[in-house]
Amino acid sequence: MNTQLLTTKQAAEYLGLSAAFLEKDRWAGAKVPFVKLGSRSIRYRIADLETYIESRVFLSTSQYKGA
Repeated sequence: MNTQLLTTKQAAEYLGLSAAFLEKDRWAGAKVPFVKLGSRSIRYRIADLETYIESRVFLSTSQYKGA
């Protein structure tokens, strides 16, 4: 399995978000899946980021209430 892992900063850039958003997301229950390697190393798989992006696609503003 050849899975590229991104740091929090790289994942944030990939998503067009801030690293602080991803850090807060992890504390709040992680809507964006992450991989924990060791005691302090957090990484993100590109496939998980793509799945997250796809889950955030809406056709109307009324669709995302509570999403």
